[in-house]
Amino acid sequence: MIIRETKARSILLKHKKIDSWFISRYGLNLYRGCAHNCIYCDGRSERYRVNGTFGEHVTVKRNAVEVLAGELDPNRRRVKLKPSYIMLGGGVGDSYQPAEQTYKLARRTLQLLTDYKWPVHILTKSTLVERDLDLIKENNRQPGAIVSFSFSSVNDEISSRFEPHVPPPSERLNTMTRFKDAGIACGMFLLPVIPFITDTPEMITETLQTAQEIDVDFVIFGSMTLKEGRQKAYFDTVLKTYYPELAPKYSEIYRDDAWGHAISEYHRSINAVFNQAARTYKIPRRIPPALYQDILWENDLVIVLLEHLDYFLQLEGKRSSFGYAAYAISKLNQPLSTMKDKLTTIKGVGEKTEQIILEILETDSSSYYKTLAR
Repeated sequence: MIIRETKARSILLKHKKIDSWFISRYGLNLYRGCAHNCIYCDGRSERYRVNGTFGEHVTVKRNAVEVLAGELDPNRRRVKLKPSYIMLGGGVGDSYQPAEQTYKLARRTLQLLTDYKWPVHILTKSTLVERDLDLIKENNRQPGAIVSFSFSSVNDEISSRFEPHVPPPSERLNTMTRFKDAGIACGMFLLPVIPFITDTPEMITETLQTAQEIDVDFVIFGSMTLKEGRQKAYFDTVLKTYYPELAPKYSEIYRDDAWGHAISEYHRSINAVFNQAARTYKIPRRIPPALYQDILWENDLVIVLLEHLDYFLQLEGKRSSFGYAAYAISKLNQPLSTMKDKLTTIKGVGEKTEQIILEILETDSSSYYKTLAR
């Protein structure tokens, strides 16, 4: 691994609307590039512009915590930040990759977020996060903390081929158990599943059964993107080494989509498998509202719940206007509670959606949501 240090001018990444997958309006990358070197990682693609060879070169933003402190300081902000979880992880570099052992940027960031009473959602593949259990417990006592681990399966042998420099799934699961024992909400991001390898009904069922056994709070599911260029070329090399017979199948489902998405028929089939397995094991398919309903601004709570409803219906092969309504609401600056008699003037909001929004504003919940989330 080759380390390069740099100074960042900004750290806090602001989303145009709340991210309903992570319940976050803000994220941050302490490192650029990732020594975990997962074979399928789309951070390798040209569009992310990671310097050097992905998996071998890592850039450390050595002043990240100091810059973030200034960005979080309410006395130095003209526009107040809206409440949400701050996402620590994801992007193009795991915050708990090997360089973190030396630089401790994630640990110092956790202390800063705790000092400012910001809830944190950590996403990682590394068991190094357990080092910071003390700070995560402290954060969880007031604003709230979620620790999520990314998996492509719970099979150690397959992981060794596609995730060569991360702890095997069995170790990640053990760490999740210790966090659960400490009272920390834990999620599994079964993302991405690897086509024809970890997306089979048997593999998905095994993973969700294991998730149920350790009492995870939710499982987020997603397929693998495969962008033309460096990412696809690198992945194809490994695929042909271990599973050469699958190469023609990949050609069938990946057809030069600009974002690297597989064809819709493939998505529908694996989503149906996941949906059935999640229902069988009674595992939430999105982050449960109890973990954020007391944190979010009212408009953001409505947006998240509507987008979740849209997702649940998609898993059932149905269409809805909830996602469109959520997007329209994200463009509003006016609190929804001040326009209760004008909700149907919002694009995508009909009578049914209006009733759902009114119930959320009144109770911070939705009976329809509870029905679909079962």
